[in-house]
Amino acid sequence: MSYVDPLDQQALEVQISELLVATADSYDHELDRRITDVLLLLRKQLRMDVVFVSEFIGRERVFRFVDGSVPRGPQTGDVAPLEESYCQRVVEGRLPELVNDTAPYTASGDLPHLKFLVGTHLSTPVVLPDGRIYGTVCCFSESSRPDLQQSALACLRQCARLVARKVDSAPSEPEWQATEPAPFPEITK
Repeated sequence: MSYVDPLDQQALEVQISELLVATADSYDHELDRRITDVLLLLRKQLRMDVVFVSEFIGRERVFRFVDGSVPRGPQTGDVAPLEESYCQRVVEGRLPELVNDTAPYTASGDLPHLKFLVGTHLSTPVVLPDGRIYGTVCCFSESSRPDLQQSALACLRQCARLVARKVDSAPSEPEWQATEPAPFPEITK
């Protein structure tokens, strides 16, 4: 039995499509909230533990939006080395977008060791209109999910298009997008 009811899957696709239409023409400051709403909807509908949007900046991955949590899992604003991510491997074609069970990849040494458990992983690139990769939309479950199908990935791709439109229509230096992680302040005595 599939975790994603086909009728609910269709409703999810409609809701994401409505957000795409609503945001196609101009930057909307409510879009951050809308993306957060879509991530919550995705996580619940797909029954995943965490869903997030990450941005690739140089050799780092910045977690821009995160919904859900697992012990020691990513939080909004976290920064991590890009090479230590499953997402980078998906973008480079070293890992499929949908991995129902990560155990074989982990056992073969193809995946980095993370500080949190990932049993199932879905990831798709956020591709800007000029072809540049902004980052990814990812979700994962701590347990393996052999029931997850390509239709789940289709919903994730719709979300990635929504994020790409947000980034493309945003002002040149939006408040939500930092270019570099903030340095630690010096401690003086």
